Amino acid sequence: MLEFMICSMLTIFPDYLFRRYVQGKRIGQEINLYTMWFELRWGITACVILTLSLITAIFYFHPSTSNVTAVFRTVTILPETNGRVEEVYVNTNDKVEAGAPLFRLDDAKQKAAIETARRRVEEIDAETTVTETELAEADGVITQAEGALQQAVDEYETQVELNKRNPNVVARREIEKLQVATETKKGGLAAAVANKTTLETKISSLLPAQRASAEAELAQAKVEFEKTVVRAGTAGTVQQFSLRPGDIVNPLIRSAGILIPEAHRAALVAGFGQIESQVLRPGMIAEVTCIGKPFTIIPMVVTEVQKVIAAGQVRPTDQLIDVQQMAKPGTLTTYLEPLYEGQLDGIPPGSSCIANAYTSNHDELQHGNLSTPRWFVLHAIDAVGLVHAMILRLQAIMLPVQTLVLTGH
Repeated sequence: MLEFMICSMLTIFPDYLFRRYVQGKRIGQEINLYTMWFELRWGITACVILTLSLITAIFYFHPSTSNVTAVFRTVTILPETNGRVEEVYVNTNDKVEAGAPLFRLDDAKQKAAIETARRRVEEIDAETTVTETELAEADGVITQAEGALQQAVDEYETQVELNKRNPNVVARREIEKLQVATETKKGGLAAAVANKTTLETKISSLLPAQRASAEAELAQAKVEFEKTVVRAGTAGTVQQFSLRPGDIVNPLIRSAGILIPEAHRAALVAGFGQIESQVLRPGMIAEVTCIGKPFTIIPMVVTEVQKVIAAGQVRPTDQLIDVQQMAKPGTLTTYLEPLYEGQLDGIPPGSSCIANAYTSNHDELQHGNLSTPRWFVLHAIDAVGLVHAMILRLQAIMLPVQTLVLTGH
């Protein structure tokens, strides 16, 4: 309507002035309800064409959308393991700090695992003590084996020396038996030394490795025990939390509730029409008005324009996709942030808004070296943005009326 009124001042009104003061025709006589089209046909036709052109230019170069939402992030409250709720520490709408306990699961199994792992550590410590005792015993066995070997060697050498002096004194068979006994004693000594080496290796390597594994199992059991207490990952407000002792929770099937972080909103998300994909750019100035904060125009800036449209996404399935199922056109997702800090304060998260984005050719106009037609077109594009800004302000005024009176919400 506003565009039509503006265009009529440039088309229908001059046409009427020409008919009235040049041709002498008057309203109610030559110009009446029946002859209006014939008498003002040039002005009406030009007004319709100019209005359509103006509306097209305004909505193309300065896109508008009512698909704007003050998005906020939520955190699902989920345990890392299945279990039965043993104790609940919070209720719905409670504010919690990061790390605060929310509820606790039955931990009997986890406590048993901790006790088993602790007993295993104690068992390895006891085995280490026993092995150290065996090592001391191995030293005695080595000393005993060395003494027996030395005695066998001395006896063998004595018999060999006597045999050299008088071959008839010592029998050859006796010398061979002493030689075998000496070799046997050497083997016993080697076995005793090897047993000591084994015990030393067990004390220095095997038992520490087993103890480290047992300590790791104990640490893992403690981690699993700590998982039975579900804590808040961030500070926020607990919502949709209805757990009670005795309930079963499963991270794959049932969540415990939702946590709304305090720093829940970073931007507004707007869905513009696909036809504006060639116009929308990061850095464009925008304005929004929200239902949650009526009669207020908030200056924004376009920070990101999503390069893909969600309506065309394809997920692999066992069925071929019919393009007809994706016939509904999607919107161009755009992220808007406030031009000045704190301007979104007071807007409830999830509020619906109306947004305008404005094309600016100021930089190109400042550089100069433009042809006259292009200079005029760029100026006209920037100028018609004022019309869209006026429309947004009228929408901001009418939004509470439309919401409370016309729609009855």
